Amino acid sequence: MKERAGIQSVEVGFSLLDVLGKAPGPLMLRDLAAAAGMSAAKAHRYLVSFQRLQLVVQDAISTRYDLGPAALKLGLASLSRLDAVRLARERIGGLMERIGHTLALAVWGNRGPTIVHWEESAQAVTVNLRLGDVMPLLASATGRCFAAHVPKEAIAPMLRDEMVLAQKQRRTDVPSSMAQVRTLLDEVRRRGSARVVDTLLPGIVGFCAPVFDSDGHIVLGIVALGPTGAFDPAWDGEVDRPLRAAASRLSSDLGFSG
Repeated sequence: MKERAGIQSVEVGFSLLDVLGKAPGPLMLRDLAAAAGMSAAKAHRYLVSFQRLQLVVQDAISTRYDLGPAALKLGLASLSRLDAVRLARERIGGLMERIGHTLALAVWGNRGPTIVHWEESAQAVTVNLRLGDVMPLLASATGRCFAAHVPKEAIAPMLRDEMVLAQKQRRTDVPSSMAQVRTLLDEVRRRGSARVVDTLLPGIVGFCAPVFDSDGHIVLGIVALGPTGAFDPAWDGEVDRPLRAAASRLSSDLGFSG
């Protein structure tokens, strides 16, 4: 079959966006260009256009480049069209009415567990979280839930970085050794959900239950959070039980039989 004609310059320019998407953070022009296999001058011309389209932003102080708001919107739009996310969004309203607390949906993005949908309850709490935010693996219920079910090689570097930070900060509410991490993630798998209390956000309790596809891969995390005074933090309690039940039903509908 004859290959259809395209616009080569678009394909070449996309390599810069692809490099930024896979990078752990913002990049200098020379590093970005080298990774994309082009000269710095050529890369700069593409980046000027990408900045105008808000696909890329440049920090005025460090001069490093990163993905911009338009790229984030495209990524979130794509993620929200996944069957698991679509089905979850259709059901999350009823679940919120039952438990009475704010709910969110998260998927595994190229930088870790990423919030893709947010549903605030009537008694919503003020939290500094936004769509597109990437959750830490060890300090958030969302991160712990995904860390317990994604391949070890996908999270090893992130776990190391977070443990080093925990050691420097002398935190006792976050694992600071691999032995502690294994114990924590074993508990997440055993209980069927992850929980944090006053860990990521002061005064906030969070649960996250995993949703699996027909192959047994985690495709989604359903998150519930609320203030410590009004939110049941108990395992198998008024929040944890219906949250896990909803995640289990959605997993079954996606073909999971485990």
